[in-house]
Amino acid sequence: MSDARPDPVPAVVSLHVYGVRGASGVARSLLRMGLDRGRVRRLPGVTFAKLLGTGDGRTFTMRDADLGHWAVLACWSDDDGPARYERSPVHAAWSATAHEEARFLMRPLSSRGSWVGRHPFGDPLPSRWDGPVAALTRARIRPSLWRTFWSSVPPVSDDLRATQGLRFALGIGEAPVGLQGTFSCWDTGRAVTEFAQRRSPHRAAVEQTHATGWYSEELFARFALLDARGTYDGASVSLG
Repeated sequence: MSDARPDPVPAVVSLHVYGVRGASGVARSLLRMGLDRGRVRRLPGVTFAKLLGTGDGRTFTMRDADLGHWAVLACWSDDDGPARYERSPVHAAWSATAHEEARFLMRPLSSRGSWVGRHPFGDPLPSRWDGPVAALTRARIRPSLWRTFWSSVPPVSDDLRATQGLRFALGIGEAPVGLQGTFSCWDTGRAVTEFAQRRSPHRAAVEQTHATGWYSEELFARFALLDARGTYDGASVSLG
């Protein structure tokens, strides 16, 4: 992992997920993925941003890829950042292509690890939060260990979807293979802890991670989920 100093803790982190249809929608999304990286990063108040592909996270191979959904993650230095993004040409272009959208607003509660040498969610001070939470993981998998890693994913993925308290789960990635992660929303922080530390498949995967050194870089972050709205895959997304 990087020894770089953590970035400041963002005032808010936003994740916008756009659903598109048909070959033209996918083609426009691929174009946006190439054009919009710099445009998002140059928006006022952005401290870190990533454009992401998505998948169902069941194997973290090409079979998972969902060309119908794309995401924009951004960290903001002030609370008005997400509103500025939603007034920007970048969001307007994605919305013009999308048939559905979902938006998640979050405040970092904890973060360890790095992302491309950065610590985008800072080093949050411990704070009490009794509401719904979101969790984000991201890892750079060593190419020589891809096959071993992939074999461990299905049991964890199946168990995740059977865990009480899970509201929403999405695979995210910067590339089709090797740069994978997850985004999930939960009723409580206790539910996340139950899955991460006590459920057997995930606990076994963590132990194997330490034993084999799958990752050349990894990040785990937890957030207070401040707002969730819109639709994903035809289903409503909300805090309720």
